[in-house]
Amino acid sequence: MWIKGGRLIDPANNRDEIADILIRDGRIEGIYPTAGTVPKGEEVIDAQGMWVLPGLIDMHAHVREPGFEYKEDIESAGRAAAAGGVTTVVCMANTDPVNDNPSVTQYIIRKAARVSRVRILPVGAITVGLEGKVLAEMGLMREAGCVAVSDDGRPVEDASIMRRALEYASTFSLPVISHCEDRNLAGSGVMNEGPLSSKLGLPGIPAVAEEIMVSRDVLLSGYTRVPIHVTHISTKGSLEIISRAKQQGIRVTCDVTPHHLLLTEECVKAYDTNTKMNPPLREASDRQALIEGIRMNLVDCIASDHAPHARDEKDLDFDLAPFGMIGLQTLLPSLMKIHLEHDIDFPQLLACVTRNPARVLGLEGGTLSPGARADMVIFDPTAAWSLTEEMICSKSKNTPFIGQAFTGKVVRTFVEGTEVYPAD
Repeated sequence: MWIKGGRLIDPANNRDEIADILIRDGRIEGIYPTAGTVPKGEEVIDAQGMWVLPGLIDMHAHVREPGFEYKEDIESAGRAAAAGGVTTVVCMANTDPVNDNPSVTQYIIRKAARVSRVRILPVGAITVGLEGKVLAEMGLMREAGCVAVSDDGRPVEDASIMRRALEYASTFSLPVISHCEDRNLAGSGVMNEGPLSSKLGLPGIPAVAEEIMVSRDVLLSGYTRVPIHVTHISTKGSLEIISRAKQQGIRVTCDVTPHHLLLTEECVKAYDTNTKMNPPLREASDRQALIEGIRMNLVDCIASDHAPHARDEKDLDFDLAPFGMIGLQTLLPSLMKIHLEHDIDFPQLLACVTRNPARVLGLEGGTLSPGARADMVIFDPTAAWSLTEEMICSKSKNTPFIGQAFTGKVVRTFVEGTEVYPAD
């Protein structure tokens, strides 16, 4: 199969040019000048006017299976990912049962191989039951196919456990992904703590609840000399801590979410539970700091933190509804919005969902290099559209982006050379 005449953007190789791609046996065989001819009988896809991108790697999502299939399952998550140009979904361990042992890991991998349109890779728990007390079976989970460990959804509050986790995970070359939150400080908070939370009468989560734990984990990483990845940072202070740590040579990486880059606490004024996140939407100054963090290459990755919830769960009072929003399908369009609104080079944003997460997690993918997996997206950069509930492929519809206008839309998605979106 040939994809001809598209603008190839590949941050892993600093490639940005009009060219043709030849795909054979699920791999990229070569990249050629677009004037070349195609041998008779070979399939040709005309990509003129389109961008051809590596398939996105979403390094933080909640697929909900096993245990919460009424919110989302492996098949529906794969369908939503394909529609959003995401060809690899890295799913967190807070399932039921928790993915803290190789049997759950194997279940996810086998089910995904059977029903998912995209590659789904599980993250194992750091501690048994996400309880923060006893380390999980990291070595066995690694053998079964886990690509990282994390207690995301809950912090590892005991510093000695976190230290042991870093040291133990490093023996299996397992990246550690940290959810940074001091739950004693966060308390029963449901939004960012500040004047607005007082005005709205909602309990707040202070920025320092995140920043204290970011500081602790950065110090532990420096002390143990083991890398750590801090997920979904949301405050200017967290970014400053990570910036200083990087300057000191501590091997810390981080990711942010599109909703923390596009939205602020002002969105909570309508008491829309789809704007209830953990970490919460922060002040405009935090949002601007995160955007500048991308521009300055302090932020390594952008991840959706896809968190589906059923309608009746979100249709509660704000303080009772669960945290989170879906985001697989809007990840790439959100990057385009950030590119257009904040004048950040698109290849720089694209690196945060392709090359960089592949490097952080040690995964194959995120590139258009000859010989690489043919995981690719054909993207129309000029298509104007608005998100409607009917467009959403996830089982759950909890997103504040319904009605949001976007520019740029996924046209076709390929996983190992097979078209998975649009699907028959």
